[in-house]
Amino acid sequence: MNTLPITPSQTVGPFFAYGLTARQYGYDYTSLMDGMLIEPRESQGKIIYITGCIFDGNGNSVSDAIVELWQADAQGQYAAEPIAYPPDHSIFTGFGRFGTGTTANHEFFFTTFKPGLTAEDAAPHINVILFMRGSLRTLYTRLYFSDEPEANERDTFLNSIEPDRRNTLLAAKRTDGHYQFDIRLQGSDETVFFDL
Repeated sequence: MNTLPITPSQTVGPFFAYGLTARQYGYDYTSLMDGMLIEPRESQGKIIYITGCIFDGNGNSVSDAIVELWQADAQGQYAAEPIAYPPDHSIFTGFGRFGTGTTANHEFFFTTFKPGLTAEDAAPHINVILFMRGSLRTLYTRLYFSDEPEANERDTFLNSIEPDRRNTLLAAKRTDGHYQFDIRLQGSDETVFFDL
């Protein structure tokens, strides 16, 4: 008689991973639709690509995290309509999800618009949400852009953080339209997380 194995214990979840990240499996980078917040078309804003890894306290990449992005569009407006499933990527929803276990290096990839200003005292930013084993709660942080120094200087939220830790929230511009945003869970360069 065949029996199913016991589901491993998880502090967050358990996740039905197939339902969360199924469309990523078996596709190359250009087809990772769960990591796309929009189909690459310039008509609605500047297309950008965000790549990153999540690192634990030992510097190892986390292979089973889920990264979610929530953001405003290029005009600084958040979507007000419910998101259809499967999502229509020709309509910008401001939401994307990516499982780090779907790539060999445990990276995440997102294709999106560079967000506009949501307020006069805010810089362009993206809200980042993490789910993973070993974490008793959801983790919240923000991604700001290293090539927006003037806007970052006037961002009230960013400037409420200690100056020597603000750089943990900056996505580094690699080439035009490509940004690297690594998240460190512990250690001297630990990413700033928010108590929401």
